[in-house]
Amino acid sequence: MSTLDVPQERLRKFKYRGKDASVRRQQRVAMSLELRKAKKDEQALKRRNINHSSAVLVPEAPVKEVNLTLEEIIKSANSSDPALCFLATQAARKMLSQERNPPLKVFIEAGLIPRLVEFLKLSPHPHLQFEAAWALTNIASGTSEHTQAVVKAGAIRPLIKLLSSPHVTVCEQAAWALGNIAGDGPEFRDIIISNKAIPHLLTFISSNISITFLRIITWTLSNLCRNKNPYPCKEAVRQMLPALIHLLSHHDSEILSDTCWALSYLTEGCDKHTSQVVDTGVLPRLVELMTSSELNILTPSLRTVGNVVTGTDYHTQLAIDAGMLKVLPQLLRHPRSSIQKEAAWALSNVAAGPRHHIQQLIMCDLLPPLVALLKNAEFKVQKEAVWTVANFITGASIDQLSQLVHSGVLGPLINLLTALDVRIVIIILDIISFLLQEAGMQSEKESLCVLIEESGGLDKIEALQLHENQHIGRAALKIIENHFCEDEDGNSFPGPGPRV
Repeated sequence: MSTLDVPQERLRKFKYRGKDASVRRQQRVAMSLELRKAKKDEQALKRRNINHSSAVLVPEAPVKEVNLTLEEIIKSANSSDPALCFLATQAARKMLSQERNPPLKVFIEAGLIPRLVEFLKLSPHPHLQFEAAWALTNIASGTSEHTQAVVKAGAIRPLIKLLSSPHVTVCEQAAWALGNIAGDGPEFRDIIISNKAIPHLLTFISSNISITFLRIITWTLSNLCRNKNPYPCKEAVRQMLPALIHLLSHHDSEILSDTCWALSYLTEGCDKHTSQVVDTGVLPRLVELMTSSELNILTPSLRTVGNVVTGTDYHTQLAIDAGMLKVLPQLLRHPRSSIQKEAAWALSNVAAGPRHHIQQLIMCDLLPPLVALLKNAEFKVQKEAVWTVANFITGASIDQLSQLVHSGVLGPLINLLTALDVRIVIIILDIISFLLQEAGMQSEKESLCVLIEESGGLDKIEALQLHENQHIGRAALKIIENHFCEDEDGNSFPGPGPRV
């Protein structure tokens, strides 16, 4: 059947008998990209410090706060007097902390960033270092152009050096700024890694720091795991993983969330890093977090386990052994469609595996909630459910196919033949054609044809012969001719053509 209208990244996920199961699953990795594009990550790439809530740096600031104009800020920032520089930097930071439309571009064009970077190096003046780091944090929270201006001014090395400051609030602000820079993309992330920031960041995890600071460290580490083309280097991942596994046992929901996001980035389409992650034995904890009532924990933990099962059969079996299939039924019934969609996507990857994986899927009673999604879910969720069925049928045994049909899957699939999505209609026709072909080999085609006709399928398939998309029309015609046009002796003959 022609499938030219179906995007290649999804078609490569449609597995066929005779292919190695692990190869079939690897061919579906691109499918996750479509899911990711459809719904952006809930975790912020960058964060702006509006109102610093950490402990006071030292008992008193060196001078009293004043309000300065932009011209006064520029003049005072270029003074040789540290007190004036502090006032200028503090005033700049306050402007950059505005909730709406902070003047990032104005400060860049005024040439203040190199001066702020110089202030980072003035260890005798920790208040000035702190205010400069805060201002740079907020500039780096803007667009890539804004972040690039901070990096171009040479901020990365001084910020990393500030992680060793005796003043914890200076360390905290430096970590925040580095997190924003790392979140911009793989180039800046790798510069931070190559300048040995990770060991400095990791020292804080085992120390007695505030929950606010630990949240910043966790989020910064997650951004150091983020992005691909290229992925972070294997050595960086090796350094961070023990800390991430430790953080996964924390009680704070924000820390748990960012840790799960970090692991989701490492497992997205990279078998090498996925192996590093699963070899830590973290999967049972991730599956446990998939039962969380807090969406900010559930979403990234489900994403991570879903990524793992796009890997090898070995990775998938580890996830199954950790109990993921026992948790998926409740997630397929989750009140939020975004969770239903993620869960169905994860299930589709398991369904694309070898028959013993499919059997475990059946034994965990996942067919009833899958059918329920096909019947009642939002269309974006139904599409993932259709792909699950498509993957299931082409790897299943005859007995497993029989269980699928008896679960009631045909009726909802037939109802979706009226969908406007050409890709999904083609896939459903392909599913029906495949099931009819397999039924014919088992002398069960007649009963399946009756089931399809009683579900309104014959009328819908006949109507699709007139579809404006020629591939749908040809696929429908092929089903009618091959399976519904037979003489009394059971011999096929050309059908009457589409009804007018």
